[in-house]
Formats: sequence, structure tokens, C-alpha cells
Amino acid sequence: MKITYILPLAALSSAFVLPDEQVISQIAIESHRSADSAFEKLPSKAQVVKEFENTFDAVGKTVEKTVKCSKHAIDAAIDYAAETGNDVSKQVQQTGFDAGSWLDSNTNLGHHGSHDKPNQTVYELIASSKYTTKLAAAINEFPDLVTLLNGTLADYTVFAPVDSAFEKIPEHAPKPSKETLEKILLYHVSPEYYPAAKVLVTHTVPTALTVDTVGVGPQRLSTNIGLKGLTVNYYSRIIAINIFGTNGVIHGIDSLLVPPPNVADIISFLPAEFSTLELGLTKTGLFAPLNDTSNHYGGTVFAPSNFAFQKLPTKVTAFLFSSYGTEYLKALLRYHIVPNQTLYSDAYYAAESVDDADDKIPKGIFHIDLPTLLEEKSLAVDVARYGRLIEIKVNAFARVDIQDGIAADGVIQVVSDVLIPPKRIDRTVQHWQGEELSVDDLKERLEPLIEKVEL
Repeated sequence: MKITYILPLAALSSAFVLPDEQVISQIAIESHRSADSAFEKLPSKAQVVKEFENTFDAVGKTVEKTVKCSKHAIDAAIDYAAETGNDVSKQVQQTGFDAGSWLDSNTNLGHHGSHDKPNQTVYELIASSKYTTKLAAAINEFPDLVTLLNGTLADYTVFAPVDSAFEKIPEHAPKPSKETLEKILLYHVSPEYYPAAKVLVTHTVPTALTVDTVGVGPQRLSTNIGLKGLTVNYYSRIIAINIFGTNGVIHGIDSLLVPPPNVADIISFLPAEFSTLELGLTKTGLFAPLNDTSNHYGGTVFAPSNFAFQKLPTKVTAFLFSSYGTEYLKALLRYHIVPNQTLYSDAYYAAESVDDADDKIPKGIFHIDLPTLLEEKSLAVDVARYGRLIEIKVNAFARVDIQDGIAADGVIQVVSDVLIPPKRIDRTVQHWQGEELSVDDLKERLEPLIEKVEL
């Protein structure tokens, strides 16, 4: 089988789960929306759920009917999408553009797909389909992976790229090492069961790829509803759903999933979002240690966008980026970095020393105080989770506008405002809530915290 390696920049553009500018504009949490906006004209929750049920039922009944006629389950699902022109992504986009705002995890969408009991494992389904011959050939290079996908240790979920996905790889790109290829394949497999109904109310999915740099849990991927419909990692469209095997479920996707780069690389390659942050990290000497994965196991970077820095008063920004303000800027940026604890919107990897911790964030309100690199200063983070609708606030003020920038060594949460450390007044802690900030006030907050301590 011929498979080529995706070049670093190409890998970044496809693997990083932060969307481009258009997608950002669609998924960012908006605090103010006009009454006559497109969002207000969306169907009700009941209508959205009903449309999803109809979509799943249509696919399931077609698969069931064709399987009874001895047609392969994967082939049936993909043929159905091709013949009708109504793949799942398009159905999601048309019936509820931002349906996650209405769905919650208590919604019972049922078990859809073929109603007959499956008689093949997920590996056998992939190996015998005319649409996944290249994926099957890649899997066959790894006997342990074949055994895994044939086994019954778990109900697996496979996001299976169809043959046309492999054709998107640049023709003259170098062939990957066997180790790299195995990591790519493992990144398409989850050891947990995610039928389509669960995918729709999930932001991140754990994979079978385990890496030391992300912390105590496995590498994750993200699922999204946006301009392209229902996607994985924002770019790979789900084109077939709920192809059930005896040991799990398969969803067909139209692009390969590539494990993400490091946090620092993501910041570097997205200057339109993070050029100011990168300048600050470089100027203060924090960028190099942030990129050194040997000194932390996972982590969360609450990354202010360029727009967030623009919200600061001009005099404050000028001071921070002057030679007189370098140490203050360093302390300020330390307050945005949480080492060794990785907080996704729906999962949490605690510090390495915590054993047997449940990585799932519960439904409802979840609060956690995350210690930062700024000594004795933590971020108060509140996660409000109701199915796919998830809102994250930091210090009860700054919103996470773009969630779950999944990286090889943690996660990026893009915040709407620069995070300013609190100050004590009459024995009470006063958090900054966006009020007017002067240079003197900023210095008062940061002066006691300035220490020349390496990352």
C-alpha cells in the first residue's frame, strides 16, 4: 500500500482543531446576539432532535435493507450518502446549524443503524468494504492493531477514512515511518463507544493513541458542527454513520486525521490569532521552555487572541511590551499557563500524581481552580455543560471563545480577554472584571508576583 507523509505545515493546517476565521465566527460563544439574528430563527430543540432522528433512521433503514440483500454495511451507508447527496454533515447543517445549543446529553436519540444483530467485527467490516481498501491495507501492517479491532476488550469507535481520503495526500510527499503510521491509525480509533447520537453531544473523544506529553490520559480529537456540517477536528467530514460491528461502531470520514502538533507550534503557525501572544512569550523568554515537553506533562494554555490584547488600554500595552515592562509581562503571561493539568471542555486530565481520576467533566456546573506558573496564583474556571452546549468562564469574567485547541502536549483555550491577576483589598480577593485598568493598577497587581523563576 502506498501512503505518504504529510509535511509539517500541511499536517498543522489539517490536524489542528482550531478552525479558520470563517469557522471561528460561527462557533465562538457570543455574549450578545440580535433578536433577529440567524441563530434566533433556528428550529426548536424538539424539531432539531426529530430531524436528527429522521436522518439516523433513514441511514439505518437503508443499511438494514441493503444488508439483508447481501450488500456490505459500509458500502451501503456510503452508497446511500452518495446517491441521495444528503450525507450526515449536510443534514446537520440544514436542520440545525448550531444544533449543539439545543441538544443535551439526556436526549434519547436511540440506537440507530442496522436493527439486525451484526455478525462482523469492526476490522472485518473495514477489511471487506470496497470503500476502505487503503485503510485496511494500512491496518494490516500492524498485527496488534488487527487483533485490537477484532477483539472484545471494548466497544470501539473507528473514524474510518474512505479511499478518496488517501488521495488528498500530496503525491510526492515522503513515506512516513512505520511508527508514525501506527500513531496516525491509532488516532482514528477510540476505545470507547460513540454512536452518532453520542458524537452529536460530545466535544472531544479519547483515542487509542497514548503519548507521554499530553498527561495522564490519551490523545483526543474533537467533533464539531460548523460550516462543513458534522466534522472531526473541524476538517474531516463525517459522511456515513452508525455502521455497527460486533465490537463497536464505524463512522466514515472523508479525510485522514493527523495527530496534532505542540502548543507552541500552533501559536507560531497562527499569527492572525496569536502574533501578540507569541511576541510576548518570545520577549519574556517563555516561548522556548513552553515548547520543551520534557518539563511538563500536558497542560492548559488560556491564550489571549490578538483581539484580546487590543482590548487593553493603549498605555498598558505599551508599558508591557517596553523594556521597562518585560518582567511584568512575564508574570502576566505565566498567569495564563497551567502546567501538568489539561482541561478540555468535556474532559480533565489531572496532574500526573493523581491516580484513578475520572477524566470526564460532569453535566451541569463544574468548578475547578487551576494553579498557574505564577506562584500561588490560580485561575478559577467554571464549566457549564449541557450536552453539546458548553460555556467556559475564567475568573467569572473572561469567556473561552474558542474551545479545545487540541495539541500534542495539552490544550489551548482561547480567551476573550487578557487575564489580570487579582489583588487583595481589606483581606478580600478582588478579581479584575474588565473595569478601567491603568499602568499603576497593573503594576500594583503584578509587583509582588515578579520572580525570576524558570518555567
